[in-house]
Amino acid sequence: MTALSRRPDLQGRLVRLHLLVLCGMTTLLVAVQTAHLYGEARARLGERALTASRIVARLPVVTQGAEAGVQNPELNARVNDLRREAGADFVVVGNRAGVRLAHPLPERLGLPMEGGDNAAPLAGREVVSVARGSLGLSVRGKVPVWRDGRNGGTVVGVVSTGYLMPQVWQLVGRALVSLLPWFVLALALGTVGAVWAARRLRAEILNLEPEQIAALARQQRAVLAALREGVLAVDRAGQVTLTSARAARLLGDRAAPAALTDLWPELARVAAPAAPARHQNLELTLRGQPVLVNLEPLDGGGFVAVFRDRAEALALAEELTHARGFVDVLRAQTHEYQNRLHVLSGLLQLGRGDEALRVLNAEIHADAQFRQLLRDVQVPRLVALLAGKRERAQELGIDFSVTEGSSLGPQWERHADTLVSAVGNLTQNAFEALAGQPGQVTVLIGEDPEGMQIEVEDSGPGVPADLSGALYTRGASSKGEGRGYGLHGVMGRVQALGGQLRHTRRDGRTVFQLSLPAPAPAALPVPGEPGVRSAP
Repeated sequence: MTALSRRPDLQGRLVRLHLLVLCGMTTLLVAVQTAHLYGEARARLGERALTASRIVARLPVVTQGAEAGVQNPELNARVNDLRREAGADFVVVGNRAGVRLAHPLPERLGLPMEGGDNAAPLAGREVVSVARGSLGLSVRGKVPVWRDGRNGGTVVGVVSTGYLMPQVWQLVGRALVSLLPWFVLALALGTVGAVWAARRLRAEILNLEPEQIAALARQQRAVLAALREGVLAVDRAGQVTLTSARAARLLGDRAAPAALTDLWPELARVAAPAAPARHQNLELTLRGQPVLVNLEPLDGGGFVAVFRDRAEALALAEELTHARGFVDVLRAQTHEYQNRLHVLSGLLQLGRGDEALRVLNAEIHADAQFRQLLRDVQVPRLVALLAGKRERAQELGIDFSVTEGSSLGPQWERHADTLVSAVGNLTQNAFEALAGQPGQVTVLIGEDPEGMQIEVEDSGPGVPADLSGALYTRGASSKGEGRGYGLHGVMGRVQALGGQLRHTRRDGRTVFQLSLPAPAPAALPVPGEPGVRSAP
């Protein structure tokens, strides 16, 4: 069993957490309410104690007994009757010296009053206090006993009426019991609300658990980091909510969240976040650099934009084109050699060895003659390409030749990739221009002090008039959708080297002319520089 299966699901955890918070808040509210009720009970009992003490202090028997300052059974009995009527726990009468003249417990008569709170009443002031006396902790109200019952005269004693703390807590308990149904109702409603909120949240997050969401987020970050393309996610309001690391670098180290109009104004003008449309290979410019953009709309508005450097895309397309060309060449060579081997095998089986020898010598002579034509072309990869194209032409029934005297010096090896790409695309287009019909394709290669020239000539019908002016633009082709990238890529590479690529009709033939300026001479190493050894 995994850790995920052992843990409660999201709904259970949310309900448990909600209940824990609710119980904590309920406990806190109970504590606050208890403190409030305790204060109210103490104040209320204090007022009751003061009222009872005032009534007792005005009784003639109390004023006379306090003034006499000696115990009086009649005084004690009268005071205890009033105590029972008032519901107090005790009513104590003391004389000027604080000696008890009346007390609920007869054995404590004549003893000093306890609690240490007699100073105020003996000074003529009423007071409510919480103090511990002989009966325990209590809330008591104390008033002075005036001579002859006249306020402002001489204080002859003190009356203390009190309620013990258990009686205070009984009041608090009754109040809390009255509030208990509301606390239970709040707890029940909170539980129902927690379950409902948990279910709604779970539905919003596609019934995924937090651990699954975290795993998906980590995987998303890993995928975005691994992509070589830039990725932007834009919401319905036109705010960029997500950028990959590659996208942030292409945007000048600016990442989400940000407005699309600030990060990429051109894309904001092309795409409408509220109602986006799907686009493939949309050509835009990002910080002066041409890029290809794919737009994928999102449900509810917004879109995801995936973009890459156009130069990188063209380079990849050229690599694929080269690979496809090499595959075609190898297949053609295999096919042709199998045919020749079958012919030789058949002649030998028929006992016609002399004729088989003549066929073999003819093939050797043709190969040697072709190699002789290319002896002065000192760019090996270009020579290999032309040899492969010759095999492909033989398979297609096309007369393919290289003009005698073609030459190219070894200094052009540094541009071998461009030359192979250009000649490969031009010869393939020439083959396709013949549309499977017999014809001729001729390649001429030459150089002079100003640079080099290559011509690829075919006997096909030529470039359509409606396509001639836009032949080198991206996607321009008469062969259908998905074509028209080869010449566009070749033109870009040739122009990057300062060269030219053009086409014309000459003597009923289509001629593509490629010219490149002479490459700069390689810099000679300087003795003494790092990595250069001086002569001994």
